[in-house]
Amino acid sequence: MTLARYLKAAFANRWNLLALFGSLGFAFLSGAGDIIAPFILAGEAAYLGLLGTHPKFQSYVDAQAAKAARDQTAVVADKTLKEILASLPRDSVQRFKQLRDRCLELRQIAMKLKRSEEDVDGGHLEQFQVAGLDRLLWIYLRLLFTEYALGEFLKRTERRGIEAEINLLEERLEPLKSAQPGSPQEKMRATLEDNLQTCRNRLENYEKARQNFELVHLEIDRLENKIKSLSELAINRQEPDFISGQIDQVASSMLEAEKTMNDLQFATGLSAADEAVPSLMERPANAVGRRATQRQS
Repeated sequence: MTLARYLKAAFANRWNLLALFGSLGFAFLSGAGDIIAPFILAGEAAYLGLLGTHPKFQSYVDAQAAKAARDQTAVVADKTLKEILASLPRDSVQRFKQLRDRCLELRQIAMKLKRSEEDVDGGHLEQFQVAGLDRLLWIYLRLLFTEYALGEFLKRTERRGIEAEINLLEERLEPLKSAQPGSPQEKMRATLEDNLQTCRNRLENYEKARQNFELVHLEIDRLENKIKSLSELAINRQEPDFISGQIDQVASSMLEAEKTMNDLQFATGLSAADEAVPSLMERPANAVGRRATQRQS
């Protein structure tokens, strides 16, 4: 199956198709197609066999396939980013933008320090911890959206109403506890018990949502303070490599928060947290939150 993929890529190469069909066209136009065409096809088969089994060509095909997969996941992640920014209230978007500004400040300080210490060229510094900072910002934005989605759920679900319905069902069940098997009363009891269990599940779900809302709120504050602390370390420690390690540590410390967000997909609609991270540090400042501002103005 893998070899067939390489052969297909070799055949689909535009220069190969141009040469193949051009040669066949010339052969038939010359009036000797039945003689020349078999030689052309034999040459094509030899070419495909040689190129399709060549290690360098196979590496090229694999690299192109990997790039296409990355591009596709990046498109999905970028679409999710736009949907989140368009859904969040303005104050949440503003909070995200302020934290992003902190990250940009951190990156600039670290780049200046690194240049002044040892790197005159500074080429690789353009990507200094961009991936790590992008991931921190992406976690933060997803946390903001998770908090918003849970908050909306809690607004639309009244705990007291569920508790009142449970009390009412329990009262109605009381006189039916001694119902005879097979009697109409026994069927009524079974229906009420099923409804009661559904209400209790609703109450349990509400309580879990409330607890998760509080946990996500705390995680948002924690991550925000961690990133602010990083920007201060960038100035005081003046050790870019140390800062780089700290960014990675902060990202690793958020694994539990990412797991919580994965568990809450039913409420938020967000895909798993291991998807591609959209570019946030390199995105123009006016592109962040612009759609949200337009929607809410």
